[in-house]
Amino acid sequence: MLLKQAYRCYLMPISRCAVFPRLKKIIFIHGCFWHAHTCGACRIPATRRKYWIAKIERNAARDKRTRRALSRLGWRVLTVWECHTRPARLPKLESRLARFLGQRKPRKRG
Repeated sequence: MLLKQAYRCYLMPISRCAVFPRLKKIIFIHGCFWHAHTCGACRIPATRRKYWIAKIERNAARDKRTRRALSRLGWRVLTVWECHTRPARLPKLESRLARFLGQRKPRKRG
């Protein structure tokens, strides 16, 4: 895959992101429900609706603050949504990632 072949990448499992320090680029991988994506997969549960709405709104606000802070520090940020990782959408996602990271040829081994 693109990430393993050509770049030094640090995967951060807790925050679901891939960090490319040399490029000053970060890719966030967001779940559609938890981060309020508008794809239609974000259906608020019928029980405790106020809690869930507030929770998801806080997540979205935190995402916005984080993006702004990183931008101020000179980082470029790409958000990949969970719904974009489905098999039918992978070719489009791979080309999007390649454009974001800059198209590079994989390193030769040996």
